[in-house]
Amino acid sequence: MYHYSLLDLAPVAEGSSTAQALENTVALAQAAEAAGYHRFWLAEHHNMPGIASAATVVVIGHVAGKTQSIRVGAGGIMLPNHAPLVVAEQFGTLATLYPDRIDLGLGRAPGTDMATARALRRHMAPEDSFPQDVQELLDYLGESDTPARVRAIPGEGTNVPVWILGSSLFGAQLSAYLGLPYAFASHFAPAMLDQALATYRETFRPSQYLAKPYAMVAAGVCVADTEEEANYHRSSQQLAFARLRTGMPGKLPAPVHDIEQHIPPQVRAGVDHALSVSAVGTPEMAREQLQAIIARYQPDELMVTGMIHDPAARIRSFELAGAVLKDLQRPAG
Repeated sequence: MYHYSLLDLAPVAEGSSTAQALENTVALAQAAEAAGYHRFWLAEHHNMPGIASAATVVVIGHVAGKTQSIRVGAGGIMLPNHAPLVVAEQFGTLATLYPDRIDLGLGRAPGTDMATARALRRHMAPEDSFPQDVQELLDYLGESDTPARVRAIPGEGTNVPVWILGSSLFGAQLSAYLGLPYAFASHFAPAMLDQALATYRETFRPSQYLAKPYAMVAAGVCVADTEEEANYHRSSQQLAFARLRTGMPGKLPAPVHDIEQHIPPQVRAGVDHALSVSAVGTPEMAREQLQAIIARYQPDELMVTGMIHDPAARIRSFELAGAVLKDLQRPAG
């Protein structure tokens, strides 16, 4: 593992507001920068009461302006919701304002329900145009040898690093074919992680973007001074995931001590599987679990995430995790 990074969903906690959630995101990004995290990514979700990063590009710009050196980006932008030219102009503008600090991760899913997806992009094509849209976007961001009729300005020549995100084999195959870095959403959908990484690494084709494969694995973390405290804070994410899976999304729930009393066993089994690529407990426990994740999947980069109701406890968790990850990091080369 050459780098460790952080994915934030800008959670809106019960009893709080979207304004407070966005303030918390800035505070977390600043703490992550101080703790040595390489990237700070935000994700596009819509029509979700518990997530404040729907206007992902705006939040990325805000976070980049409130930090100094950490890379800031999208993990990711859901490309079916947008015209590639608009994305190229937006991220080209960000890259112009914050040179060599902006990343663009691209997802194939809409990141919401179909009614909201239709509201986002009125004329939805029945065919899957994701590969063509990715290539169009890459062309807009690259150097132009010949005058093009349509150009992204700002955007052209910025060469914003583009990542393919995925939770299945499709993203692995596409990123390998295009020679792009690949990030797997194992923090909530780990079922195909082993197979996707193998596919990506075995079929990767060197490109102008990368000479060899570069794979990022995502993991949940919740670290505290005691195991009991870590389990307590983690219960918010477990409850949120259970409610989402049973069709009752809402703000990030307050933590509970008796999680088994709040989630039916059949739902809990699915939640536990979805969140299984995680490190929870004291720093010593987290170190052992993170070492196991790194040993098994051999990621070039590990991106950690975690939904914690108390903003101070969330910062503390990522600071403790960052200290462990810094110790597990190996020099690039």
